[in-house]
Amino acid sequence: MTCWSRWRSPPCRASRSWGPLVCKCPVNWVAWASATPSMPAWWRSWACMTLVWASPWGPIKASVSKVSCSLARRNREKIHNFGVIQEKLARMAMLQYVTESMAYMVSANMDQGSTDFQLEAAISKIFGSEAAWKVTDECIQIMGGMGFMKEPGVERVLRDLRIFRIFEGTNDILRLFVALQGCMDKGKELSGLGNALKNPFGNAGLLLGEAGKQLRRRAGLGSGLSLSGIIHPELSRSGELAVQALEQFATVVETKLIKHKKEIVNEQFVLQRLADSAIDLYAMVVVLSRASRSLSEGHPTAQHEKMLCDSWCIEAAARIRESMVALQSDPQQQELFRNFKSISKALVERGGVVTSNPLGF
Repeated sequence: MTCWSRWRSPPCRASRSWGPLVCKCPVNWVAWASATPSMPAWWRSWACMTLVWASPWGPIKASVSKVSCSLARRNREKIHNFGVIQEKLARMAMLQYVTESMAYMVSANMDQGSTDFQLEAAISKIFGSEAAWKVTDECIQIMGGMGFMKEPGVERVLRDLRIFRIFEGTNDILRLFVALQGCMDKGKELSGLGNALKNPFGNAGLLLGEAGKQLRRRAGLGSGLSLSGIIHPELSRSGELAVQALEQFATVVETKLIKHKKEIVNEQFVLQRLADSAIDLYAMVVVLSRASRSLSEGHPTAQHEKMLCDSWCIEAAARIRESMVALQSDPQQQELFRNFKSISKALVERGGVVTSNPLGF
């Protein structure tokens, strides 16, 4: 019996289920495979399963259920009353909620006939594979030594999940794809602005609009973007956090593109950080959408979903803000990146650790 049958992953049968929809999608629809029709058919067939692999909510839900039941049945001290355990459980629930929401969002876009979802599919694969690992790892941690034994079955799931971050495009490469693909549109916009500067009188409207945008940014007025009227009023604060994070992100992307131009493709330290923030931003959007729908329709779990959404947006916005501030402090970041390069080079040349033993032998 495989770990998947033991963990009761959702079967691919319901036409409106989240994620299993991908099982019936044409192979040329799947994520980045759609952009490379020349790749082998067998590879594209494997890629057709990408979103299912990217959304392993079966193991994630099972991990949450298993550890929750284990804590509830505990005869000794009820450790679920301790803050450390409560935080672990809350984060597991948040990761499950975001992963499932991403799968729903991408599947819904596919149902509506969209063929442009490479970014969303790549983000879902990265986030889902890493979330599944984190949740299952925490499940074992909370269960203690028993969690690592064969009987509960969690250790086998953890082992099998490890390949998710490698198959269908390693997460490291997909992060570069997310960052570069996301920079393309902004790059085209900046290129158009550069062409407009060659004929300022003929493009006065475009240039004045750009000048106004830059003045608003410098004055701290933002872009005027708002989710008011789009999301449920109870989520207005989380919506504001998402808009602020998006504006910070857009500013840094523009700054880096102006600085590096086409050489941005070689700035992998920067691209990795931009990709992480893009993933956080997309996660904020999908949970805002899902929680808003639940609140609007009065679902029984709506208030619980609101807590999950608000908690995620608070932490994600803080991560994005920290990352964007670091990228803008250029001298410090450049020194850090130079150190990374030098340390890595020294390790390769030495064939291992460079430092000597603290005791001198």
